[in-house]
Amino acid sequence: MSLVTRFAPSPTGELHLGSAYSAWAGWHRAREAGGTFLVRIEDIDIRRCKREYEASILADLKWLGFAWDGEVRRQSDHFADYGRALDQLDRRGLVYPCFCSRADIEREVAASANAPHAQRHGPDGPLYPGTCRNLSMQERRERVAAGREHCIRLDVERAAGQAGPYHFFDETIGRVEGQPLLMGDFVIARKDTPTSYHLSVTVDDHLQRITLVTRGLDVLPSTHVHGLLQRLLGYATPLYAHHKLLTDASGRRFAKRDRDMTIQAMRESGMTPQDVIGRALAAAAAGP
Repeated sequence: MSLVTRFAPSPTGELHLGSAYSAWAGWHRAREAGGTFLVRIEDIDIRRCKREYEASILADLKWLGFAWDGEVRRQSDHFADYGRALDQLDRRGLVYPCFCSRADIEREVAASANAPHAQRHGPDGPLYPGTCRNLSMQERRERVAAGREHCIRLDVERAAGQAGPYHFFDETIGRVEGQPLLMGDFVIARKDTPTSYHLSVTVDDHLQRITLVTRGLDVLPSTHVHGLLQRLLGYATPLYAHHKLLTDASGRRFAKRDRDMTIQAMRESGMTPQDVIGRALAAAAAGP
């Protein structure tokens, strides 16, 4: 089977050195194996994503020499694909509307602070307490009919029961047993967008026939969620290669706010593509 990798940036800022390394990892593996390297623009955050950043990212990739195969897939052009997957989960009774605001959730979490056994924590802090999961079907319909703002969450305990045990493979870690409850009842479609990062990434990797996902270690917890969705939707699970995150000398991660670490700034300073790639590879080789 031919190797297919992808680089999937969000156009919320310019490409920086850490993201360039992630792009290189996918591009290099594909070219080394005579496979396919795809580029996908993850622009479902309609408030933060900007077309000018998308254009800048694509220009930087071309300048670096990371030529991609085929057309760029833009997520905002494919909401119907995610809607079909969401409908499939809905028909199985695995999703529910959540009418809680962020303040509502914070109050609920604070109220359960004195009962730590009742409040689960995930990689990013306290998990959603499941308030709206307990609403009756009638209550849900009445609130939706009244125009109450809501997102859609996955009932992970029910989903885990239907999915059964699952696992994925990481090239460095090896076999990883899936933890479906790791992130609680996560949002699968947002109030202002008919999808979420977790759903759209899972659907896109399937539709684009991705066989190897190269991405940062910070996304490893999300892979447990993606493995669950793959199992539920009947998708094949790709191989994963979670790479280390690039940092500066002080150990701070490179980010879009670091203007001097953007590819555009380095290009304007007179650096060549080979200089930039060499710098990224040196940063990846350094440190723990």
